[in-house]
Parts: sequence; structure tokens; C-alpha cells
Amino acid sequence: MNLDELPVEESLPHPGWPAVFIRLMKLRVIVLLQVTAVCAIFVHDLLARHGLLDVKRSWADTVYTVALTVVAGTLSAGGSNSINMWYDADIDPHMRRTKNRPVPQGHISARGALVFGLLIAVLGSSLFFLVHWKAAFWSFFSVAFYVLVYSMWLKRRTSQNIVIGGIAGATPPLIGWAAAASSSIDSVNPFDLGSPIPWVFFMLIFLWTPPHFWALALYRSGEYGNVNIPMLNEVKGPERTVLESKVYCVLLLLLGLVPIFWPESGLPLLWAFLAGGLTIWYAKSVWDIDPLEKLDENGRMPKAAKSFFRSLYYLGWMHVALVAVCIVPPTWLGFLGPLA
Repeated sequence: MNLDELPVEESLPHPGWPAVFIRLMKLRVIVLLQVTAVCAIFVHDLLARHGLLDVKRSWADTVYTVALTVVAGTLSAGGSNSINMWYDADIDPHMRRTKNRPVPQGHISARGALVFGLLIAVLGSSLFFLVHWKAAFWSFFSVAFYVLVYSMWLKRRTSQNIVIGGIAGATPPLIGWAAAASSSIDSVNPFDLGSPIPWVFFMLIFLWTPPHFWALALYRSGEYGNVNIPMLNEVKGPERTVLESKVYCVLLLLLGLVPIFWPESGLPLLWAFLAGGLTIWYAKSVWDIDPLEKLDENGRMPKAAKSFFRSLYYLGWMHVALVAVCIVPPTWLGFLGPLA
């Protein structure tokens, strides 16, 4: 479809520069990313205090690491979002969910969004050098992967765009863990973070991303197709999209069993039960999606919307649950603690 043929609505009044910059960064979206990074820090430091990790961490260390990660992570992720708005300046005016962004509204130029995004992304990622180069590495990697691989390459070329692109959104726990483990990860291998736990966090977000965004695409059915974005539901149809979403839910359920089949991971067994319950709760919303459901007055799929919003709570609760389990001393958990 020719984008020039699509209607563009009138612009809203300029909200002021602070509001413009906040909207460019998409702070509400960043909150969930920061929750995953901060939870990784808490899990690391709690396990260290219980003697399960060979590193000493004070509460002052924890507070400093959390504060730095929140500030630096917000800047780097916000910069990525701003750069994405520069690149998507041609399609954002034609989608209901993006038409009120600062660039299509004319509140800032696309080039202005690019410059702002580059500045804060580089600044935010560089701040992680204050704790460890591996945290900075994964932050720079996330920005580059999101902008270059997802936004510029995959998004407009393949229906599996969000699957591969989800790698960028899965890095915050790696960044948080690397920042917390700074005194114990001396190898030159950026993948070596001293424990498999941050990689379990990574896989959790990676497997969660497709059904999360496909639910959004179903909910906003038709919008992506109008601007030639090949989301799975637009290319393969809603039935195939729901089927693949269910497959990822099964994989999420299996991931929660890591403490059982991989005791050396260091994850408490109790988390396997909590993760299983939460995943079944979330998966039900995916199973409830009816590809043939009658659309609402805005042409949207209501049950897909329910699944999308439930997925946000699910990811947050999965991370918070592990923090809560790690607060309890392993001796109190008994056989429900780490198996190795």
C-alpha cells in the first residue's frame, strides 16, 4: 500500500519540550525493562548474601548499582526508542498507536529525534563503564541490535521480525547482573557473567516477546498491514499467529522447570512451582484468543488485548517471584531451595 494515500490527522498542540523528550524515550515502556534489570541485581546480591555466590556485596553496593542501572538503562533504552521514531517517521503518522508520537505530530523533526536518541543512548551505555565493561558492552549491544537489526533490517522484511528482534529487549537482566557481579567477572568473554541465572532471565524475556507482541498485533489487527509491516498475523493469518503463540507459552513453561532438570543453575526449586503457576495463568489468556472473534467498534480483537495486558503483569511477576524466593535463606526453604 502506498503510504501517501493514507490519511493523516491534524496535529495536537505542542506539549512543551520536557514532555516531547519524555515521549520520545517512551518511559512507560522502559519501566518494565528496568524492573527486569533491577530484579537481576537483587537476585544476584541476595544469593551473594546467602553465600551461594562467591562475592561480597553490601547494601550500599546494591543501592548504588540499582541507581546507576536505572539512570543509565533509562537513557540507553530511551535513546533506542527515539532513534526508532526517526526511522519510522514515514509510517508512524498512519497507525493509530503511533500517530500521536512527537515526530508525526510535528513537535520535533525526525532529525532532532535522531540526534537526541544518539546522545542519550551513548551517554547511558557509557555510564555502565563506571561498574563494569560487560554491563556497558551489553547496553551498547542492545542499542545497536534494536536499531540496526530490528528497526532497520528485520521489521519491514520478515514476519519473524519480533522473534529475532526480541534479543535486544532481553538484555536488561544481563546488564543488571553484570553491573552487580562487577568484582567477580574478570574474564574477557562478555558471555561469561559468572552464573547461568542471568541467561535464564534472558531466555524468559526472549520467549515471552513473540506472544506478547503478536497479541498486540492481533489487537491492532490491520494497522501493521496498512503500513506494509509484515507482522505474522498479517502474513500468515490470525490462526497461525495464535498457534505459534501457544508454542512459545509451552516453551515458557519448560523454562520454568530449569531448577529441576538443571540443578547446577543455582535457581531455587520453589521458583519452578511459582513460574509454572504464573505461566499457566498467562497461557490461558493466549489459549482464550479466538482468531474468529468479532472485532469491536474500532476493528480490534478484545481477547487479544486481554492477553497483551496480562503478558505485562506476567513478565513482571515472574521476576519479582524469583526475588521474593531469593529473600528467604536457603536453609529455610529446605528441599525447595537450590538443588546444588
